[in-house]
Amino acid sequence: MKKSVLLSTALLACVASAGFAQKINGAGATFPAPIYSKWFIEYSNSHQGVQINYQAIGSGGGIRQVTAQTVDFGASDGPMTDQQLAESKVKLMHIPTVLGAVVPIYNLPGVGSDLKFSPDVLADIFEGKIGNWSDARIAKDNPGVKLPNQDIIVVHRSDGSGTTYIFTDYLSKVSPSWKSSVGVGTSPQWPKGIGASGNPGVAGNVRTMPGAIGYVELIYALQNKIAFGQVRNAAGKWVKASIDGVTEAAASVKTMPADFRVSITNAPGANAYPISSFTWLLIPIKAQDASKGKVIKDFLYWMLDHGEGEVTSLDYAPLPKSVSDKVRVAIGKLQ
Repeated sequence: MKKSVLLSTALLACVASAGFAQKINGAGATFPAPIYSKWFIEYSNSHQGVQINYQAIGSGGGIRQVTAQTVDFGASDGPMTDQQLAESKVKLMHIPTVLGAVVPIYNLPGVGSDLKFSPDVLADIFEGKIGNWSDARIAKDNPGVKLPNQDIIVVHRSDGSGTTYIFTDYLSKVSPSWKSSVGVGTSPQWPKGIGASGNPGVAGNVRTMPGAIGYVELIYALQNKIAFGQVRNAAGKWVKASIDGVTEAAASVKTMPADFRVSITNAPGANAYPISSFTWLLIPIKAQDASKGKVIKDFLYWMLDHGEGEVTSLDYAPLPKSVSDKVRVAIGKLQ
């Protein structure tokens, strides 16, 4: 009899424990995937019964899935458009998480890792107007560098990509030709090039193809040991991507919009890195499942209090305090 009671008690405890277990699913941007992976594992390890799964499928996929309510949250490096927000099945809040840099990576054996790219040259390379590494305009920005007489192979994203959004947003600000012929978007009609999936796909293609150029989030260049260039910023200074440069770009935002949708590409500032951006989690304002909503809300507070202190280890920049204070208030409005 005693054994039976003990067994029943144990079974009830297991059921109760299972009832509190939460499996949260998210999908979206590859740009912040390294820091998100770190955060989600750490949060799950310190919160028994919580499992946060994240699929890095690109910002476009994240937007599609969260607006269709097939995941509990999405992630994007490009803010959703007014039309996308209006067509969504659920009202969403943009929660900025970290800042990062998109860098031009290239594979030129024998050429150093500090090649310089002026804004108009970078735009014309990706638009197909400059097709050889020995072009006089590239040479002008890089005096003394022995550039090969080699065709340029452009590698771009093939999926809906927030990294692409950031890059094309920048190119549209610095090149009237790019703005009129290609424009800003997560999936533009590329004038030329080879498509690859995700930041890892672009990095992998450039790394294995001599003559190639592409664009990835900074950590993917560093982790894959791929050369990436300096870019001339709005102040006329050649700068290489760094946490300090991204932080200075973020400082250009004097008034953060209430919905947190803002662009900081080509920001002013002597040392601002010009291809910088916030990245966002896309959170339903009212969760389908209230218990999951509580976990997501708690995670977001944890992110501000603990996660932000870890981002520089993966070469992201943390949210400025003025922004994190506003984010904390916004999180409180989630239901």
